[in-house]
Amino acid sequence: MSEDLFGNPIGTPEPSPAVGSLGDAVNPSAPLAVRMRPRSIDEIVGQQHLLAPGSPLRRLAEGRAAMSVFLWGPPGVGKTTIASVISQASNRRFVEISAVTAGVKDVRRELDTARRELATGRPTVLFVDEVHRFSKAQQDVLLPAVENRIVTLVAATTENPSFSVISPLLSRSLLLTLKPLTEADVSTLVDRALTDERGLRTPEGSLYTLDDDARADLLRLSGGDARRVLTYLEEAAAGATSSGTGTITTGIIATAADRAAVRYDKGGDQHYDVISAFIKSIRGSDADAALHWLARMIEAGEDPRFIARRLIISASEDIGMAAPSVLQTCVAAAQAVQLIGMPEARINLAQATIAAATAPKSNAVITAIDAALADVRAGRGGEVPAHLRDAHYSGAADLGHGVEYKYAHDFPHGVAAQQYLPDDLAEARYYRPTDHGNEAGIGARWEQLRALLGRRDG
Repeated sequence: MSEDLFGNPIGTPEPSPAVGSLGDAVNPSAPLAVRMRPRSIDEIVGQQHLLAPGSPLRRLAEGRAAMSVFLWGPPGVGKTTIASVISQASNRRFVEISAVTAGVKDVRRELDTARRELATGRPTVLFVDEVHRFSKAQQDVLLPAVENRIVTLVAATTENPSFSVISPLLSRSLLLTLKPLTEADVSTLVDRALTDERGLRTPEGSLYTLDDDARADLLRLSGGDARRVLTYLEEAAAGATSSGTGTITTGIIATAADRAAVRYDKGGDQHYDVISAFIKSIRGSDADAALHWLARMIEAGEDPRFIARRLIISASEDIGMAAPSVLQTCVAAAQAVQLIGMPEARINLAQATIAAATAPKSNAVITAIDAALADVRAGRGGEVPAHLRDAHYSGAADLGHGVEYKYAHDFPHGVAAQQYLPDDLAEARYYRPTDHGNEAGIGARWEQLRALLGRRDG
């Protein structure tokens, strides 16, 4: 059988029409965001760092490569769009499955079909949406097919594949990171939707007008999400039509996007990035910033118990003895979350956040326990000194257990100078108080205590 320039058998059937979410693009009643998907790689907006001439993604989209790829990025930046463009390239068969609904049997069935098609000279592109939802067993099924190029895998995910995809599968694929769309990118999509025949332009050629303030509101509400901005725009156009006007105003935009969805993926990177920003803002003593990140999490529906747990951790890790009452405040906020629930508990979480952010800071507690753990893990620390051992049993004294133990309350200041650490750590020092807040006083007392104990810096 003769082949074309790319090794495809001449006379092979046309590619299978895309199914699932990609197949809806040809439906005139499909959502605007689906109808406006680019038909070629040159129509893709944004992601220019991946689309240079000769780049792996461009070669894949043009049917000149067969590598498997993972497309990682936040919602609405073009992962499904890229898959759609690939689905229309060359004579390859295209299959789409969703990790949300497909099971192991579904994956095996598609791979078996792909093997049969490949035997006839027709390769398959397998698009897996939300691949991070695949179990390890499902990913294991994909591995041989990817390794032997039974299929070209195009997998989309909003989560870091390093955490959600098995290493063997990831190592046999190319990881492409998609960047958030800029305001200019989103504005280009809006203009295209307003003027393109697939978009909001009527058969008679009439156009909607979007005033400057409305455009600014629309771009702000989109959060760099192409799908969201086109959804809002479509609803705004319908609202303008219902009002008997072709002009989309800020009022119409506000009605269409009654409440902007917060850009936050509870199961993905945003979950980790936002909580990281929250804790770091508390550590940096910026109460306003901490409240912003708290609001982002609350508005997105984050589990308030998760927020409360992180506050409790921060109270000891970043504040500790500099303001020990903050731990009590954070624990109380966690109890309030359990007792009264949301939305009222938002007030308790905010109080704990402000208390933590404005408190004096010290990491002496976590530094102390980690230093002690490091010694233990390194094998340091011998037997318990004999005078500290349990002496509440018959024969303990004969073994020297508890002998010569000094009862602290029998000594001045309630401090008994004796060895409390194992022999090889007798002079170890773990807790080093700062001079911040309440810990300054603790530091002075700790030095006095060490002197009474006869301790020297090791």
